[in-house]
Amino acid sequence: MEQQLLTRLEAAVARLEALASAGSAPSASSRDLTNAAPLDPAISAFDEMVANSLGRVSAAAGKIGGQVVDATKTIEEAFTVLKELLITAKQRQKPDVAGLPEFLKPLNDVILKANSMAEGKRSEYFNHLKAASDSLTALAWIAYMGKDCGMSMPIAHVEESWQMAEFYNNKILVEYRNKNPDHVEWAKALKELYLPGLRDYVKSFYPLGPAWGTVAVVSSSSSSSAITKVPAARAPAPPPPPATPLFSPETTSSRPKEGMSAVFEEISSGKSTTAGLRKVTDDMKTKNRADRTGVIAATEKSPRANSFSFSRAPPKLELQMGRKWAVENQIGKKNLVIDDCDSKQSVYIFGCKDSVLQVKGKVNNITVDKCNKMGIVFTDVVAACEVVNCNGVEVQCQGSAPTISVDNTSGCQLYLSSSSLGASITTAKSSEINVLVPGAGPDSDWVEHSLPQQFVHTFKDGEMRTSPVSHSGA
Repeated sequence: MEQQLLTRLEAAVARLEALASAGSAPSASSRDLTNAAPLDPAISAFDEMVANSLGRVSAAAGKIGGQVVDATKTIEEAFTVLKELLITAKQRQKPDVAGLPEFLKPLNDVILKANSMAEGKRSEYFNHLKAASDSLTALAWIAYMGKDCGMSMPIAHVEESWQMAEFYNNKILVEYRNKNPDHVEWAKALKELYLPGLRDYVKSFYPLGPAWGTVAVVSSSSSSSAITKVPAARAPAPPPPPATPLFSPETTSSRPKEGMSAVFEEISSGKSTTAGLRKVTDDMKTKNRADRTGVIAATEKSPRANSFSFSRAPPKLELQMGRKWAVENQIGKKNLVIDDCDSKQSVYIFGCKDSVLQVKGKVNNITVDKCNKMGIVFTDVVAACEVVNCNGVEVQCQGSAPTISVDNTSGCQLYLSSSSLGASITTAKSSEINVLVPGAGPDSDWVEHSLPQQFVHTFKDGEMRTSPVSHSGA
């Protein structure tokens, strides 16, 4: 009996030694993060969402090929990085203001990579590249740190970010609707990846932001070294120290506070190309009434205008990678100027309010996105000037512009020069759009034409026919 007990004791000790040696082999810091993923319901659900929704996008891209495949691979890479950040967040403490940029850097790098693919000369897949790159901003919901962090809550952030990408996604649907079903499938699958895919996932698992652990893994020295790195374009970040003013206080204080038309008047003074613009403020009574009681004042108090507020984000006016002028989060700046540009560069204006930008020279493309009470004066564009998700914007072309598009915008004044009267103007989901053209003589007033926003649809001879509503009367 004693011998049996001794044998059982030796066997138990042997098993304990084996377990101890096996458990000490990998350290906690060296454990592969993906090994823990299947144990977390949130990560399992993330994998399922990616496999289903993103799998559809990848399958459609494979049928199209070319740059669409490259753009889709970047989306796959971004979602992989987001999964890694979700796993990492639960194994570390919530970072402070200095440590957040370093935590977001992997995602920031992928978004910058996607943005660079859509820059430069436009390809036949430009809308695909822009839809893909703009959609990735939705993944920045993981940067939400609380109600005072300067960005919308995660669910709202995903929805608002998709609105930026939807402008180009809709262009794909229109262009290929009757040409190639693979492109239509790609665009539809891309939207479903975010709405309802990512939105519903965030709503189910992270409605108040990412879940943080209690273990600190970032040293204070490494955190402070990352403070100079900013998140990707349009991704929210804590504000840095106040930026150096672009113009002297004397210049700024000399500007009159009489609305955007008065600013346009001052810009135009002394320049023969826009000398007639001064008469807009003095003589165009319809426009003056709009300034006082119209779209700008009304939408400034609306929830839609509030959702476009980015006053907490740092202002920016810089040339990125030699290709793209980024003008972001400028508030109350009436004298912004870009005068060192060329026809290969694009201008992207985002989140600005109550400001005016002059672009002196020819550029490839100008995009105005999520701006309120913004004025833009430019000379020439090679491709197009696009206004999307804006309220109360005024755009003046002093030279030529082959295409002008306005999407999801309320209140837009377009001033065309004699050289740009042949521009193709496209509007969608927009209201109160007016086009002003020069009068018959050099001293004549500008002539205002309102674009219809109501249409009549009738079914006749086997097809739908659409015509604008016309109002008769004195």
